[in-house]
Amino acid sequence: MRTALVIGTGLIGTSIALALTGRGVAVHLVDHDAQQARTAAALGAGTDGPPAGPVDLAIVAVPPAHVATTLADVLGRGAARGCLDVASVKGGPRRQLEALGTAPEALARYIGTHPMSGREKSGPLAATADLFEGRPWVLTPTRDTDTEVLNLALEVVALCRAVPVVMDADAHDRAVALVSHMPHLLSGLVAARLEHADESAVRLSGQGIRDVTRIAASDPRMWIDILSANPGPVADLLTEVAEDLDGTVRALRSLQSADEEKRREGATGIEALLRRGNAGQTRVPGKHGTAPAVYESVVVLIGDEPGQLARIFADAGAAGVNVEDVRIEHATGRQEGLVELVVLPTAAPALTAALRERGWSIRP
Repeated sequence: MRTALVIGTGLIGTSIALALTGRGVAVHLVDHDAQQARTAAALGAGTDGPPAGPVDLAIVAVPPAHVATTLADVLGRGAARGCLDVASVKGGPRRQLEALGTAPEALARYIGTHPMSGREKSGPLAATADLFEGRPWVLTPTRDTDTEVLNLALEVVALCRAVPVVMDADAHDRAVALVSHMPHLLSGLVAARLEHADESAVRLSGQGIRDVTRIAASDPRMWIDILSANPGPVADLLTEVAEDLDGTVRALRSLQSADEEKRREGATGIEALLRRGNAGQTRVPGKHGTAPAVYESVVVLIGDEPGQLARIFADAGAAGVNVEDVRIEHATGRQEGLVELVVLPTAAPALTAALRERGWSIRP
């Protein structure tokens, strides 16, 4: 692939363009907002000038509601040898393309894809060339997909350093309802409880509430587009969640009972739910997409000063310890916080000793 056309210069489109441009592909940028395309070009994502002729691959990165019509236009005028989209739902666009009367030979030049990566921020200024590195990128070829188009899509995934995953389109939509769309709505439901809460309560917020509500900061307009394209599977999952919530409420009410037997029943119900949660959480892939390993944490008190994080990572590196993950919890109203360094159990004692030796305050 030598040339590409990226249609839609938001977070995903610009990030793809940055990755491709950085690896020698000549990228042309198009957006309904010409200023946004110019911004992406100024960031080094390509040129906002039109290509002289058909490109090797067109990448459609527009909101789900506009994917099918944009694809139909690109395929209809032969703007590219192949065409893919990166929308978060996959079954709908192909069915809509067929409904629009797209010829079978044109459909063969299209493949639906979905990079499983993103941020709470949107727009070209939030884009990074490494956004997809190590992340799954779903491809949904059909029996009719042209082999050359599949190869072009695989090349994009490789250039973005993502991990290709081949799935059926409708199976993909059910999967993202479970791991992306439903969690976003639940995050919003929890965050909505904070809107009118007493300030004295909100000030007690710790890392737990920050973790749960982080994705609730995303653009609601974008999520209306996403959810409108995949409402059925999300509604089915939320129905199951609602049943669990009803059972949890009943169990909690039982814990208020004066009857000891009812309190025991309530505790049993809550424990069963939490244990199911434990079992589900262990299935979430860990580092490198494999089953999560057992880790230990070394918690360090850190001042809110420039260079502190760099120092602590350098000291961990000097001790020969690889930090698997890191979490930061800021102390409310104080110029300090806690950094939780997640490491393999065998490395925790050495890291603790090394950091203490270098003057860091380790917390239990």
